[in-house]
Amino acid sequence: MSAAGKKAVCLYFQVHQPFRLKRYRFFDLGHDHYYYDDFSNESILRKVADKCYLPANKIILDLIQKHKGKFKVTFSLTGIVINQFRLYAPEVLESFKQLAETGMVEFLAETDSHSLSSLKNKAEFERQVEIHREMMRQFLGVETTSFRNTELIYSDQIGSWVADMGFKSMLTEGAKHVLGWKSPNYLYCNAINPRLKVLLRNFVLSDDIAFRFSNKQWSAWPLTADKYASWLNKLAPKSELINVFLDYETFGEHNWKETGIFDFLQHLPGAILKKTPYKFMTPTEVADSLQPVSAISIPSPISWADEERDITAWLGNELQVAALDKLYELSDRVFKCNDKLMNKDWEYLQSSDHFYYMATKFFSDGAIHAYFNPYDTPYDAFMNYMNILSDFEIRVKRCFPITSEQEHILRLENIIKEKDIVIEKQTAEIQKLTGKTEKTVKRGRPAARKENQPSLKELAAKLAETSLKKAPARKKTATSKSKSKTTKTAAKKTATKKTTAGKTVKRVSRTKIK
Repeated sequence: MSAAGKKAVCLYFQVHQPFRLKRYRFFDLGHDHYYYDDFSNESILRKVADKCYLPANKIILDLIQKHKGKFKVTFSLTGIVINQFRLYAPEVLESFKQLAETGMVEFLAETDSHSLSSLKNKAEFERQVEIHREMMRQFLGVETTSFRNTELIYSDQIGSWVADMGFKSMLTEGAKHVLGWKSPNYLYCNAINPRLKVLLRNFVLSDDIAFRFSNKQWSAWPLTADKYASWLNKLAPKSELINVFLDYETFGEHNWKETGIFDFLQHLPGAILKKTPYKFMTPTEVADSLQPVSAISIPSPISWADEERDITAWLGNELQVAALDKLYELSDRVFKCNDKLMNKDWEYLQSSDHFYYMATKFFSDGAIHAYFNPYDTPYDAFMNYMNILSDFEIRVKRCFPITSEQEHILRLENIIKEKDIVIEKQTAEIQKLTGKTEKTVKRGRPAARKENQPSLKELAAKLAETSLKKAPARKKTATSKSKSKTTKTAAKKTATKKTTAGKTVKRVSRTKIK
């Protein structure tokens, strides 16, 4: 249960703008290596900055000063949007820095490029998180202690990686198919590593603001701050934690100023503090103040996207799977090139938005995908991305050409990495079933590796060495040819001797039988 009966509201906003790619034709392959539509990127960001970021940040700063430490809010800014602010709207980045200086705002860590790396490559996932943490130190002067993955993607395995990186808490979706009879209005912990606290989004209360606020056909329209606070108050007897997670563009961009969305934001903190027993907390404060009621088991990845609340928004069809697989096949070569411009392109090509545009969904989910899609069809998005990726592949191969033996070694390393992930998932399932931790065996003694038992990394090194040793030499010297001939003739002679000896033995045995 919560400490001293505390009840908390966690108000979190995602800040992200996709980096649009320019239309890339077949004849550009191998020649034009600049992939970004700068005109669209700048015009869109300037529009959203004026309609959403600047006015909303000012309102939140005023609310923090007005409520004197009682109002707190949480943000996550992707590395992509930080770079866009630096290029096109530095005053927006400065306004976020002012919010950070109040001490009432927590900024979360995440992947630098808003990528799907947690689903494909653990090493790349960890690398991008470290890049993002350094960006938050450099541009906002904050240390990140809680985490949100791209689009709230989460699984038991991903959560254990995040815990190993030292984070206290992580945000994800309170999906019905995961919770079952449980409520999202409590604090949970990771099923593999209980040190990581898990905050689950209340999608009903969140979507009331994000998707239904401007809908005049909605039975609860118009939504006011007092009405919203009354809903929270009704939940209070059976709830400890209400997590309201939104896209920040909800204010002013998805819901225009004329809808009254900014008035709603201005009055919401006061209504909650006055009419409910809840206090505003950040994810790290929640992790420090509240106790988890239980572990939450999520073996397969979930997200906050679409009705399914899974990863089909980005990996739901063959186009998306093929594009993502092709991208991450290049990861080892890209790192070995060690080229700054190529690394930048590599990060931007990983953005989840490129794969979101390739979705072929229908009904309400299809309408949402179409609303955010700059392409006419998902197939246009796929073709444009694959053209750019083909050009990127040409550059990578020019930068780091490899022999067939080296390519074989890279394949072996990738196979072993995949095996590592499978083994980690299987051990996690075993731990759940047996109730044992990773470091304990019978009678609580630490599990020790046998002296002669090699690790997976050592096996990879041995496989690489043997594959190189087995590679045949192309040229032979005259002496080696003569030696091979003599050995062949000697082998033939011994073979003939064996056959003649064998025949004599057979003859003798036959005479004995007679």
